[in-house]
Amino acid sequence: MEDRIPEGIVERLCKFLSEAALVVMVIVIGVDIATRTILNFSFEISDELGGYLLVAITFLSLSACQANDSFHHVQLIQARLPPRGRAWSRLIFDVLILLFCIVLCWQLARFELSSWRFGDRAPTYLATPLWIPRLLMVLGIAALCLTVARTLAVDVRNFACSGPKQGTV
Repeated sequence: MEDRIPEGIVERLCKFLSEAALVVMVIVIGVDIATRTILNFSFEISDELGGYLLVAITFLSLSACQANDSFHHVQLIQARLPPRGRAWSRLIFDVLILLFCIVLCWQLARFELSSWRFGDRAPTYLATPLWIPRLLMVLGIAALCLTVARTLAVDVRNFACSGPKQGTV
């Protein structure tokens, strides 16, 4: 039985964007540290940008983590179940994850739209429109929904294959 799904275009794109956000974060923080040390001057935006990039890394990496089976599992229980029980357990768990992610995506989208409608801005030097980092949350959870749906298809196939063998007495 196959437990993992291959990384698709969505997962590869999200992983690339997460990696790029990490590189940008390191550069921004490094420049701020260098200017503080050498020039005794700070741009005072590294904390804000670092926070936005951390949001991007967190939410955009979720789908790649799901595709690579990187989330925690209850191995103590899974190891004691027969193959059909493991397949049933994974199927139920992934259905629950998908339902939760759909509700979360819907709520984050509503939050995003209210930020856009009311023109919320960060009370900082950059005065960043808050719909920008909030959009990353919606995109990350939407990508996770797609990946969980793909995982669910594998779970259904594994559940069907784990049943009793036909033609045995």
